[in-house]
Amino acid sequence: MNNLIDKSRLIPTGKRQPAISISSVTLPMPGREQPLEIRISAPITGGDLPIILLCHGHGPSLYLPSKDGYGPLVNFYAEHGFVVIQPTQANSKVAGFTPDIPGAPLFWRARIAEMKYILDHLNEIETQFPMVAGRLGHNKIAAVGHSAGAQTVGMLLGARLDDPKDETAKKVDAYEPRIKAGVLLAAPGKGGSDLSEFAWEHYSELNPDYSQLMTRTLVVYGDQDVNPHLTVRGADWHADPYHLGPGCDSLLTLFGAKHGLGGIAGYDAKETDDEDPDRLAITQRMTWAYLNSVLSKDNSAWRDACRALTEHAGHLGSVEQK
Repeated sequence: MNNLIDKSRLIPTGKRQPAISISSVTLPMPGREQPLEIRISAPITGGDLPIILLCHGHGPSLYLPSKDGYGPLVNFYAEHGFVVIQPTQANSKVAGFTPDIPGAPLFWRARIAEMKYILDHLNEIETQFPMVAGRLGHNKIAAVGHSAGAQTVGMLLGARLDDPKDETAKKVDAYEPRIKAGVLLAAPGKGGSDLSEFAWEHYSELNPDYSQLMTRTLVVYGDQDVNPHLTVRGADWHADPYHLGPGCDSLLTLFGAKHGLGGIAGYDAKETDDEDPDRLAITQRMTWAYLNSVLSKDNSAWRDACRALTEHAGHLGSVEQK
């Protein structure tokens, strides 16, 4: 029971159940000086459980961009039936790559490779830990990414990348067919002339092409998520994947939300620029419902959640669908 939420409580989620968290799981990975560190969170019972690969962002905090961040999302998903796998990715301050090597600071290539590597080694991960052994639904895999993590996930879902400052990065195709559904949270929009001067200089790889994103995807953004250090446009920049990606069939707009979308990165955290329990609950519940409906045939969770949002919390957000 969360006494801090109000109208969002009426968005249905199904029964909450106890969950466990296993940390630190390590995967030796070629090209890495240290193993890839992972946290696995899962309900304590159930089998053939759907999987979420959660891709963290590139924020200012020391620990949130790692396996130890995004507790508000991870705990919710695990308590409502998902196995969540969180890598500490190459751009992490606490256990990533040093910032003086090629690819810094975002290390977008390494992040994609890490996500694929986890999928390649799901059987190995599962057999090492009795609490999840034999319980993973290997055919029900989704990916959720926030901010820079949303660009990583977007590429796994089919988006391409063209870095004008890197001759080797021309329409890079990282599509991962094992991922059946996606959620892009505060994703980067169009690059090129839409980037700020600072972003063009330091983050020219923020130049996605969403026209090949065919995997079913929910795009989530806040209508107050204005980032002049990244784009010359307003908050609608983060809605570009929905308008440009054929597979992006749904857009959740959170009214009054900034980049933190109510507080997804952590509890009472530095990166929570718009901490709001109701807004956070909407992000949790609507993304959960979307993934349930895409991964499970004839599941009405998304339809029911959209109806409840409109009827009970329409002043907090809205859904547009193609």
